[in-house]
Amino acid sequence: MIIAVDGPTASGKGTIARALAAHYGLPYLDTGLLYRAVGRQVFLDGGNPDDGGDALAATSFPDGLLLDPHLRSEETGGLASRVSIHPSVRQALFARQRTFATQAGGAVLDGRDIGTVIAPDADVKIFVTAAIETRARRRWSEMRERGADVTLNEIAADIRARDERDAARTDAPLRVAEGAFVIDNSAMTREQALAAAVEAVEAARLRACPERR
Repeated sequence: MIIAVDGPTASGKGTIARALAAHYGLPYLDTGLLYRAVGRQVFLDGGNPDDGGDALAATSFPDGLLLDPHLRSEETGGLASRVSIHPSVRQALFARQRTFATQAGGAVLDGRDIGTVIAPDADVKIFVTAAIETRARRRWSEMRERGADVTLNEIAADIRARDERDAARTDAPLRVAEGAFVIDNSAMTREQALAAAVEAVEAARLRACPERR
């Protein structure tokens, strides 16, 4: 069973995807981490994330970079959004993601284009979203816990900019995949959001196999 979980920055899609993977005993891949690694590598190389050549060269990042704590920073998140607009970067990372998605037994992947590009054949497609104000407050709380000196307004502005880049790019723009279950968790607790996601998965499984009723 392949479960694709998409959504914008700070929507809670990662939390839901990880919980679904644990619930169903499936391997999990945060595909956004791959783009963060590319963005981080561009920075380490002294390159320009808006330059396609610099970004493509950074896709050869060492696997060890995926353990770099800097990948979770807001700065690296912004770099990831910038390198992800390059079609050459997306193509370079496509095979790695597709191989993970199609492994025996299935998998759970979260990102921006899982249900539309990486695994359009996914058994379950979920799109997680929330109001920008809600997403900004959540991310701001996370950053404050990490000791980051950033304001709520700065976080909200960054999220709006990322949303615009993700939705406007010509290659694999952020959008709701056909047949996806949309979960707006603006007013949900984490437990309620996970329950809605499990319900979506079970509904998809019943739709595929009516005899399970």
